[in-house]
Amino acid sequence: MVFVCTIFGAAAQILFKFGANDLAGMDLAALFGHPLQIVQILLDPPLFAGYCLYGLSTILLTLALRDDELSILYPVISLTYVWVTVLSVMIFKESLNAFKVAGITVIVIGVAVLGRKPRR
Repeated sequence: MVFVCTIFGAAAQILFKFGANDLAGMDLAALFGHPLQIVQILLDPPLFAGYCLYGLSTILLTLALRDDELSILYPVISLTYVWVTVLSVMIFKESLNAFKVAGITVIVIGVAVLGRKPRR
């Protein structure tokens, strides 16, 4: 269930980026003076879809926390960074450098180490 949370969280972040691109011409400094801009931000389709996925991810994480340890589950959520990086390279053509690869490697190794059950 937590693994699905990471996928939903990453998809939400990608949708947030699409939504942010939609709002590129908006004067955010005047945002609070114009309630219609707030509505536009709330109802922008990619942003709205991102909010929904993020909410669903939060609900699933909450359900998972009922039965498992926070100290084990929460680090698994860091896999979201891995998915966001991979999707950003694929979708937005962002660069992938040695530092990003090293960071992803550390995250994956850390999650793998935390996920191991001790031998008895």
